[in-house]
Amino acid sequence: MKKENAEKVILIVDDDNAQRELLSRYLTRAGFSVLAVSNYTDAKPLFSHANLVLLDVRLPDANGVEKVPEIKSQFPEVIVILLTAFIGIRDAVQAIKKGAVDYLEKPVDLDELISVIQEHIGTHPPISTDDTELPEDFVCHSSAMRKVIQDCLRVAPTNATVLITGESGVGKEWVARIIHQSSERKTKPLVVVDCTHLPETLAESILFGHEPGAFTGALTQQKGQVEEAHGGTLFLDEVGELPLSVQPKLLRVLEGAPFRRIGGTKDIQVDLRIISATNRDLGVEVQEGKFRQDLFYRLHVITIHVPPLRERIDDILPIAESFLKPYNKTLSPSVQRLLLRYPWFGNVRELRNVMERSAILANGPMIMPEDLPEVIQNYSPSDEIQPSSTLRLDEIERDAILNALKEAGGNRTRAAEILGISRRTLIYKLRAYGL
Repeated sequence: MKKENAEKVILIVDDDNAQRELLSRYLTRAGFSVLAVSNYTDAKPLFSHANLVLLDVRLPDANGVEKVPEIKSQFPEVIVILLTAFIGIRDAVQAIKKGAVDYLEKPVDLDELISVIQEHIGTHPPISTDDTELPEDFVCHSSAMRKVIQDCLRVAPTNATVLITGESGVGKEWVARIIHQSSERKTKPLVVVDCTHLPETLAESILFGHEPGAFTGALTQQKGQVEEAHGGTLFLDEVGELPLSVQPKLLRVLEGAPFRRIGGTKDIQVDLRIISATNRDLGVEVQEGKFRQDLFYRLHVITIHVPPLRERIDDILPIAESFLKPYNKTLSPSVQRLLLRYPWFGNVRELRNVMERSAILANGPMIMPEDLPEVIQNYSPSDEIQPSSTLRLDEIERDAILNALKEAGGNRTRAAEILGISRRTLIYKLRAYGL
């Protein structure tokens, strides 16, 4: 049988265990047959079985760029795509000249990965969300949030650390719960740590526990939340608020090292997955010395962004109605129009508060405009600050990208088509504008 008529086989050659496991599980779920090894020596006997090779540039026994000609000379039909966090323009040109067809930057964008693979060896159906067991009361109608759920399903079977970004109140904890409930750790605890309420003086004790007599008031042994999450998932909500004093100890746990309770003499080893969330730009926090750079890199192996409610209008009314169910109330048509017009800068949290308040104040079974806060009753888009009539070129380009993404429902391949640029160019633009 000719290889092109057989099942598509992808060979992953990467010494980063977390990255290799993530890509392997994701591509297997996408319908490909996957082989995965950690070094070039083990990969050599497998090139003859592969249609496409994802080759890390920095391997323990080889330089991926330098090995491309060797692979192509023996197996000219094999597609080689390089994986690297360090490649520059000059290196990229060299790699292409040597026979690589493309390169992907680490951490690998899964949308970009599947798009590149589909371009070279064919398409496969997307991962379905129909059978996903969502948390109780979780409402998802918009294509943008369905994309978020798909990303959750892709990373859930792995142990990769995940950083969830988004404005305050968008539902980042719900996203963490979806990842946990869709993982092999779902029968173990999901321990939630609200970093905004971690006093610096007690943070180490809360996270890692203490022994009797470790400090004044420590009368009994206390397990920390890291230890409580053994076997399951530790969710660090608003991780940007985590005190600098405990960040080194958390980093060591992330790297698999044991820890000790305060005042303890016994090493404690835990098996857990860490998911974190933030409404801050942690890159800026690193530059300002407020967050450790090494911890930042370990936390954002995979990043999932939750869009604000105003960018997923299809979700507003279904979410509002879900909040009214306990009160047996419904929304009048005029209220529905008001809710869709309002920008919801407080996101789902603000919508919940408004619905609960309105349900309590409403005289009848239907929420009327007068039951809403005045700021929503009287809101007009003209109330927002209008941009200057003189726009810089980069502002126009940024707005065009945002509009295209909105029109495409968050699908970057479709957005690139709308803009008339390549998907890779769009990825560069998104990174340049911090999007």
